[in-house]
Amino acid sequence: MSHTAHDLQLDRRDTALVVIDIQERLFAAMDPAVQESVVQKTRILIEGARQVGVSILATEQYPKGLGPTVTPIREALGGDVEMLEKIEFNCGAADGFLGKLRERGIQKVVLCGMEAHICVLQTAAGLMREGFGVWVAEDAICSRFKANWKAGRRLAAEAGAVVAPVEAVLFMLLGKAGTPEFKAISKLVR
Repeated sequence: MSHTAHDLQLDRRDTALVVIDIQERLFAAMDPAVQESVVQKTRILIEGARQVGVSILATEQYPKGLGPTVTPIREALGGDVEMLEKIEFNCGAADGFLGKLRERGIQKVVLCGMEAHICVLQTAAGLMREGFGVWVAEDAICSRFKANWKAGRRLAAEAGAVVAPVEAVLFMLLGKAGTPEFKAISKLVR
């Protein structure tokens, strides 16, 4: 799908980062190299979002069964990000989720997490149906199988989401160089 110039813009004032279901029991089923990469890229995305003042939300899918968010991501999120428990695959269908976005004036959402072909994809589709612009951080999402990750990426893009690497997302939020935020984010992505 081709995107308009408006689709390809992110404004830190009306953008939120959503960290989806990076939980212990399901994460353990991922390839170790994928685990390492997704943790690294997600932590960079979280820290970069903090640097530019982007709202952050995080979800956990049925934590009784899948366990809590993995420690490195939980630590990166810190105590100020509320963890929303859900059983819905589409985060937007979970109680209170859309209200939290709307009360913050959010118009665009950046998604990361897992699994790419289930919760990330269904959240992307659901948010677009609700009128939100959606970006998927392709190097901060994963699935148990590479084919499912590829399918999740492809289907999100075909549905209208902008699929881009973490670095592209962060520099789109920055908009310009020569600021303290630019220096901090440049260090993160090196």
